[in-house]
Amino acid sequence: MTGRTRTGRQAGLTALYLGVFATLWFSVPKADPPLDTVLVVASVASLLTAVTGGVVAARARGADVPPRDRAADRRYLLVVAAEFAAAGLGAALLGLVGWSEFTPVLVGAVVGLHFLPLAPLLDDPLLRPLGLAVCLVAFGGLVVGLVSSGPVALVVGAGTGLLLLGHAVTALLRARAPGT
Repeated sequence: MTGRTRTGRQAGLTALYLGVFATLWFSVPKADPPLDTVLVVASVASLLTAVTGGVVAARARGADVPPRDRAADRRYLLVVAAEFAAAGLGAALLGLVGWSEFTPVLVGAVVGLHFLPLAPLLDDPLLRPLGLAVCLVAFGGLVVGLVSSGPVALVVGAGTGLLLLGHAVTALLRARAPGT
């Protein structure tokens, strides 16, 4: 596999999930005009990508669905459960110590890291560079927060949203590419 999404169904599900999460990330930051309008447009584009992904997944439902791998399903659930636990506990701790403005940084880093073990499970090697890029965005948000009074949530929210939306659209395009 060289970066092509294995099935149309998998591409659709990738676009569906990442489109929804991109929408959530675009809703994290508060911004003044005209940037607030850009975030709304990006959220709408993410939702449209998610809907398109859902349609693609539904249409491919019976055609190219590989048999279920129960062991891979368990590993997937463990990765996602660990992600939610780490993000939730970390956010709670940041709130307790009065650093809640860094919650998007922590959550972004956890989200980025969770893509690394998911890449082989979902047979999508492009999740690795996505994960590393999301971690870099989180680091950028941390730097902004430490050296200025800049908008940490805007850096991490918009950056992560753009990366997730980009990967969602890319998954749909790879599924439509000849030879897939």
